Amino acid sequence: MRTLEVKAVFSWDKFEKIPIVGIVRGINMEDFKQILPVYVKAGLTTIEVTMNTPDVESLIGYALREYSGILNVGAGTVCSLSDLDSALKYGAQFIVTPLINEEVIARCVKIKIPIFPGALTPSEIYKAWTLGASIVKIYPAGNFGASYIKDVKAPLDKVRMMPTGGISLNNMQSFLEVGVDGFGIGSPLFDKSLVEAKDWNGLETHFADFVRMIEKFRSSKQ
Repeated sequence: MRTLEVKAVFSWDKFEKIPIVGIVRGINMEDFKQILPVYVKAGLTTIEVTMNTPDVESLIGYALREYSGILNVGAGTVCSLSDLDSALKYGAQFIVTPLINEEVIARCVKIKIPIFPGALTPSEIYKAWTLGASIVKIYPAGNFGASYIKDVKAPLDKVRMMPTGGISLNNMQSFLEVGVDGFGIGSPLFDKSLVEAKDWNGLETHFADFVRMIEKFRSSKQ
């Protein structure tokens, strides 16, 4: 099978600075262009556009052109090799899936592009990790809570985990306290009421609250 060339490079330094993957789903280009500058200004560094978002190719392309070297830009909801081929063609710097597709993970490992596959049970999580996941996306994490991840991390302490689904300012600290390696956050981050009102200053303040949550937690551990 033909290997697609990956031209754009994911920056782990950027991700580790503020390990939040903002999940863009169903946002139009007009709003996306307004969101990105305040996203960056608030201190966020990594963003994914889901493959089931209308005009996903244009959104990823725009983010890569306008924020090259500033943002990590990836593709989410990659469920098949066909999705992966499209995401790579669009220039995605990292890949996120809601499930374990062994062929998708293997291809990403082969071409050295970060892959964050979705898993939930201990067996799924361990399988994703041994297949070569860069970080395992624990989904849906919000329904199970931080105590679930704490229990799973007891035997699987080497596995890097990124809770996704139902993560908000209300529960982020509980997940940080059990040693997660990042977060995937969609609608709680891209607040629908602020976007619909086109309150970009309010959205920037909202984004910054997530950044401060991580910075405050890190400061408390020093």
